[in-house]
Amino acid sequence: MRETRRTIFISDLHLDESRPQIAQLFLTWLHTTDSCVDALYILGDLFEAWIGDDDNTLFHREIIHAIAKASQNGLPIYFVHGNRDFLIGKKFLCESGCKLLPDETEIQLYNMTVLIMHGDMLCTKDTSYLRARKLLRNCFLQKLFLFLPLSIRRKIANKLRKKSFKHTANTPMETMDVTQEEVETIMKKHHVQCLIHGHTHRPGFHHFSLNNLPASRVVLDAWHEHGNMLVWDEFGKKELIEF
Repeated sequence: MRETRRTIFISDLHLDESRPQIAQLFLTWLHTTDSCVDALYILGDLFEAWIGDDDNTLFHREIIHAIAKASQNGLPIYFVHGNRDFLIGKKFLCESGCKLLPDETEIQLYNMTVLIMHGDMLCTKDTSYLRARKLLRNCFLQKLFLFLPLSIRRKIANKLRKKSFKHTANTPMETMDVTQEEVETIMKKHHVQCLIHGHTHRPGFHHFSLNNLPASRVVLDAWHEHGNMLVWDEFGKKELIEF
């Protein structure tokens, strides 16, 4: 009997040397992924921080090598920038075998059109974050940042992370969550009835009506103490799995 085909979605792994158990969980999963997986979509924040493709640590090399091996073994891997790793560039993509997708990407998922994204742009109530995001995504400023020595970039990144943690601790969860109005706006823009995203760390299935038709939004979980993924099979069955 033929095994069911499926596609995997993950996000917000926040891989970092300080959490080796989570990195090992990801590496083990990549190594044991079977041939029935049609594709892996990483919807941002694969790393806790990424300060440039030239940050060639042993930890980064191990992750890149594992992704490249899975890709070479026939697993298509797609990546969307997150708010922690938006500086991932051509060198990383070339070495890992990942294909970079725009933040708002429509995919054909077993005869259904689905919109995928990291999800931070849906949090329209968090105006201070969106202002910071606009600044950090400025191409000119990014080039200036990448021109700096790695040691200085690390100091800047650590400072920004501390500021982010403080913002998260002092901002209500409702403010940092997506707004339904923005969800519907972007889904109407892409003419889809299903959206998959991460970023908020509030996993679940949300069902509503859009254009007088059933619609859904699937939120991926973060990899805090365990692994998480959305498994979507060829028959349309969707399941959020912890492992």
